[in-house]
Amino acid sequence: MYHQPVLKNRRTLLERAEKFISDTYFTDCNLRGRLYGDTCPVESISYSMSQKRIPFLEAVKLNYEPYEVGDTFGPTWWTCWFKVSLRIPDSWRGKQVHLRWESDGEAMVWMGQQPVQGLTKEGEKICYILSECLKDSEPHSMTLYIELACNGLFGAGQGSMIAAPDPDRKYSVQKAELVVFNQEVRELLTDFEMLVDIVKLLGEGNQRGYQALFTANEMVNVCEPTNPSSFPAARSLALRFFSQRNGDSQHTVHAMGHCHIDSAWLWPYEETIRKCARSWVTVIRLMEKNSHMVFTCSQAQQLEWVRGWYPGLFSQIQDHAKKGQFIPVGGTWVEMDGNLPSGESMVRQFLEGQCFFKKEFGNYCREFWLPDTFGYSAQLPQIMQGSGITRFLTQKLSWNLVNTFPHNTFFWEGLDGSQVLTHFPPGNSYEMKGKVEDLVNTVKNNKDKGRANHSAALFGFGDGGGGPTQLMLDRLDRVQDTDGLPRVQMSSPDRLFSLLEAESSLLCTWTGELFLELHNGTYTTQAQIKLGNRQCEALLHDVEVASSLALCQDNTFQYPSTQLHNLWRLLLLNQFHDVIPGSCIEMVVEDALQYYQANTRVPHPPSEDKGPVVLNTLPWERTEVVPLTDGTTDQPCGLLLQVDGSVLMENGILRAVVNKDGCLASLYMVKTNREVIYDGWQGNQFVLFDDVPLYWDAWDTMDYHLQTRLKPVREVVRPIQVLSLGGLRGSVTFTLQISEKSTITQEIILDAMCPYIKFKTQVEWFESHKFLKVEFPVRVRSPEATYEIQFGHLQRPTHRNTSWDWARFEVWGHKWADLSEHGFGVSLLNDCKYGYSIHRNVMTLSLLRATKAPDANADMGSHQFTYAIMPHKGTFQEAGVIQCAYNLNYPLRLIDHAPGSNTAVWSAFSVSTAAVILETIKQAEDRKDALLVRLYESHGGSVSASLSTSLPVREAWHCDLLERVDLSHPAPFTGAGIPLNFRPFQIVSLLLYLK
Repeated sequence: MYHQPVLKNRRTLLERAEKFISDTYFTDCNLRGRLYGDTCPVESISYSMSQKRIPFLEAVKLNYEPYEVGDTFGPTWWTCWFKVSLRIPDSWRGKQVHLRWESDGEAMVWMGQQPVQGLTKEGEKICYILSECLKDSEPHSMTLYIELACNGLFGAGQGSMIAAPDPDRKYSVQKAELVVFNQEVRELLTDFEMLVDIVKLLGEGNQRGYQALFTANEMVNVCEPTNPSSFPAARSLALRFFSQRNGDSQHTVHAMGHCHIDSAWLWPYEETIRKCARSWVTVIRLMEKNSHMVFTCSQAQQLEWVRGWYPGLFSQIQDHAKKGQFIPVGGTWVEMDGNLPSGESMVRQFLEGQCFFKKEFGNYCREFWLPDTFGYSAQLPQIMQGSGITRFLTQKLSWNLVNTFPHNTFFWEGLDGSQVLTHFPPGNSYEMKGKVEDLVNTVKNNKDKGRANHSAALFGFGDGGGGPTQLMLDRLDRVQDTDGLPRVQMSSPDRLFSLLEAESSLLCTWTGELFLELHNGTYTTQAQIKLGNRQCEALLHDVEVASSLALCQDNTFQYPSTQLHNLWRLLLLNQFHDVIPGSCIEMVVEDALQYYQANTRVPHPPSEDKGPVVLNTLPWERTEVVPLTDGTTDQPCGLLLQVDGSVLMENGILRAVVNKDGCLASLYMVKTNREVIYDGWQGNQFVLFDDVPLYWDAWDTMDYHLQTRLKPVREVVRPIQVLSLGGLRGSVTFTLQISEKSTITQEIILDAMCPYIKFKTQVEWFESHKFLKVEFPVRVRSPEATYEIQFGHLQRPTHRNTSWDWARFEVWGHKWADLSEHGFGVSLLNDCKYGYSIHRNVMTLSLLRATKAPDANADMGSHQFTYAIMPHKGTFQEAGVIQCAYNLNYPLRLIDHAPGSNTAVWSAFSVSTAAVILETIKQAEDRKDALLVRLYESHGGSVSASLSTSLPVREAWHCDLLERVDLSHPAPFTGAGIPLNFRPFQIVSLLLYLK
């Protein structure tokens, strides 16, 4: 009797199984070669090109010409519409029939005037199912349209993914045919793939891996690819293996479909609209076939786009949301940058997002979803909680270049003490593929073993869209409870976080910012975008305040709520995490700057009977709050041209000596007799660095760039000249040569009674991979510096003791940074910059970069910006640094008044302490007879304050950031104002109901 040999060689058995399912080797006789059966060409294809992205009803009216498979079309960013006529052979009765479409670019199938399926080769979607099982009653002849975008999932980079797009790229269709799809073969291939991956991932020392190996080998033995009757025996072997269960203590992976779509990145905003439609209509098709499927979707802006452009698809999304399959998450308008937007902008991200989700889906989001942003402000936990969110998911800190973040599931504590439950999926990805590797890594990388026994696994193609595939679902279904692997269940964010909350007693707490040790060049790249953001944040603030005052003074005034609403949404869109950081292509930059222009065209409200209005909503600007002189008000500025060509500037508070090259040889505090500039050094020193990162050009500036400090910029083109001799203002100007192509022209300004000296700067910038900064070496010694962030400030080290310290060689801040020792300090203010470096006693502001990818022309051209240096006695809080930074960024605006009207001075609001900032005054969201005012504690201490107003207020209530009234917390309103208590850095919102 014949006995089959028993073989144990791991390598040969493993490679045998691999070759049996290979799409490269032995496809003439292996299983992979039987995935598709009979084929049939389509009857005809015709095409028409469109330079613009047009609706379907316009596309069908185009003139179509015959197309042959293999012909090229283009160029990049155009759209090719195909009209495809086909007939399914009658002999394919009972077969699963697909349209197999392999092409460059991203495609959408349209039938019956509706989008029905996305097709993208990069996203492993090359088939549209025409029939699951062809019946005689089904139509065998049909015509459909395919809309093909001339760009890939990741744009059209020339030579590399992040390179500037190739505008002349050509595209083609490689296959367009009808095929019989063998579902049984697909199922067996999935079985084999999972078994082979288990063998590889569990390794030679694992018994379960060997069981998978011998199971796969036996399956090869019994499976005859040309004989479908052999398939059940092979499948039963796989089923027996996958059905062997785990123990009770095994980790549980919560699988959720996901499709991260950058609202703009390597493609423009308009293309994102189509990416959303292609991705989500494919998700809907998957949900129809897989009732257990769950898909998470963030970014209200993208859903709003689809609602407007694809209303039928949006209706289907709403239907599946009611079933619990399509789950909106995030709570924000876009997945914004976590560092650069102002505090009020972050509040509006949640306000706009949460209101949209509530209106369109019936619920507020409970989870903040921000998987791909370049760091997370320490004020986010408080802003989340104020927006009805107590849970947070991201994974970006797994990208840290230096230090490994120590937790995956933990409590994140913000600047004011607010805490949110936070989860970093241990698989370190938001676009898993449902593979064994994803599951093994989820368990292996979990840094909270023993504390948290549940983790998320987000699966689906992402960044450029695409989303989940049927194969990913099939993989996960195979191993729901398979010994050797974690348990897998299709789940939801709410289920995951509920289970994590139930077992949270042993979780650790991380206090402060979540700083990403990478991509810190994004604090500086694309300076015009950052300038536009800061200016539009200030402009919208001022228009809201002025409109609110007009509303209270004139009952016929129409508050421009609709226009402001739309303008805020444009600003919030530009705060997406690849736009405001500057890590986007030139087309996106152009769009963003146009959106900022829309913001600058906001009309001012009409004047009121109160006479001329000086828009001054910052109550601490009153001179009695921050005395800047000894009581006199006639201290003029003076300038003196000295023998050596330098200029002496003085205003009674500061005395500065400006050299011929614009550097500060001295900056002296007159009242305290204290020199600011460090001995032997000069302030306002421009320096240039080489700036060549490892890969991510627009994103990264590496630590080694600090070793390439070139000689200081001191070549004088135009020596120092006096512009204003003194009186209320003294100023000088000069021009320096950076290189043959680039120059700096600067006006140094000292105003009467002003505690800081300003540097109004214009740069003509035409460099390549250079980094321009300005340095101020000061006479201060401190182990840490302070940086303004949203609604507060925090400290970072000025030394490099540990890897956590030197990883912060370039950090972000907002309007100011301060370096102080006991009794004295120096602050650096700015009107549009975000990158800082303060090492030991050298304060550095990052000005301009010159990256070449993904925008080859990034930052080339003219730039205008202003920064200032402010030495001070005592703490920066006592010296009014916060207020001065506001003054620099929010200049007084004079609003015209009617001739002959009352010119009496009046004040709408005042706050009793300089520690509390009145940040926002606007009309309430859902009530025309109420104002929303927002304040925050800015010094970092508990304080009691009183808010006084001359407006006709009848009652006041505390509310959250979504402007939901807290009925348990009225704000007593008396003639003396509204008494308020603040903890450090607390944000307080009030609704003021008008009479």
